[in-house]
Parts: sequence; structure tokens; C-alpha cells
Amino acid sequence: MQLLHQLIQDTSYDTIISIGRRKLALKHEKLVQVEGDLGKIKEWDLESKLRKEDLGGLMFPLVEAIQTQSVEMHAFCSLGTTIKAAGSKEKFHEIDHDYVLGFAIWVKKMGANRFLYVSSLGADPQSSVFYNKVKGEVEEDLKVIPFNYLGLFRPSILMGQRNEFRLGEEVAKIFMRPLIWFKLAKKYRPIYDHQVAKAMIYHANQSKSMKVEVIHSKDMLSF
Repeated sequence: MQLLHQLIQDTSYDTIISIGRRKLALKHEKLVQVEGDLGKIKEWDLESKLRKEDLGGLMFPLVEAIQTQSVEMHAFCSLGTTIKAAGSKEKFHEIDHDYVLGFAIWVKKMGANRFLYVSSLGADPQSSVFYNKVKGEVEEDLKVIPFNYLGLFRPSILMGQRNEFRLGEEVAKIFMRPLIWFKLAKKYRPIYDHQVAKAMIYHANQSKSMKVEVIHSKDMLSF
């Protein structure tokens, strides 16, 4: 949600298409919300979904621009859950890995040339920690998709409003909050969601010579 708010406020973007399994209670003239089964996103017809949301033909220029790929398109992905919320490791992997990859492949087909993904501190496909292992696998699989630029953002514990309660994170925030107060241990210091969002938008709009870039939590603290 914080990323959407930041994108709406940013003048670099004329239109924001939000993709999700349900619509959010957020309205703005720049925002178009598209909903559906993310597990079947590769089968989505974006044009038909946009036309379904179009009441007065206002989206025709957008549809035409996407069809002809005459618009610069950046894709941002902050999709993620927990094993507890997902219900099993298998479902967690489906959401955090398969859905993310499906979205990335779909937006590349739509014409997106930059992809910015919220991963996690400790992401490593060889990790013995299941959560970190999945995040690392996602990063590696995203590198195969030929985006002009892939930004991998690895925040520490996120401060801000969550859609779901995460007991482990809430406890960790209590113990780690002094790191923010005293500006200690930048690598592990909790970071606010708006800082991550601002960092993503900043890097999305910078000239980049590298194809893949990892942005660490400590490097997002200044946003």
C-alpha cells in the first residue's frame, strides 16, 4: 500500500495499474485497479480487463500504448506472505515464488523493461532457512527474464502497517527499535516501508548501466 501511495505522488508516472487478487479501498485519477487469480496471471488478457474498468473510453490511449509498446513501463512487486498465513510451506512457495515469477513473465510480455522486487535481507538460494531460501530462488529465477534492469531490494525488518499480524516481527521490532533510535547496525536496523518504496521509485528512474542490482537495507535508510 505504501508503494502505491508513493507512486501516486510521484510525477514520473502518469498512470499506475495495480494488480491484485482483490481491489483496494483506494481511489485516484492516476490509479487503475485490476483484479484476478494471480495463479493464472499468465492467461490474463490485460486489454479486456482494462476495458472492463473503462466506463467512458478514457483508457483507450493507455490500451493502445500497451498494445504498440509505445509507453515506458516499470513493474514493481512487493508480493509476499508468511508460512503461517499461507498455511503450508508448499502454499508459501506458490505465493512467494510462483506468483512473483508469473507476474514478472506476464509484465515482460506486456512491455515492462524494468522490474523492481522486494526481496529480503538474507535471501540466498542455498540458505538452510526456508524463507530466505525461497527469496533467494526468486531472485535467481528473475535474473533469467530479460529485463533491461532488475532491482532486488533486500530490506531488514519492515516498520509500518501490515495487512496481517506477524508476531515474530512485532517482537523483533521491540528489541531492535533502539537500533533506529541510536542509529546502530545499519545492515540489520529495521527500516520503514515508505523508505523502501521511495528507494524503489528512485532506482526505477535512474540511468543504469548494470542489468541486475542488489540494493541492501542499509542503502535504503537515507530515503
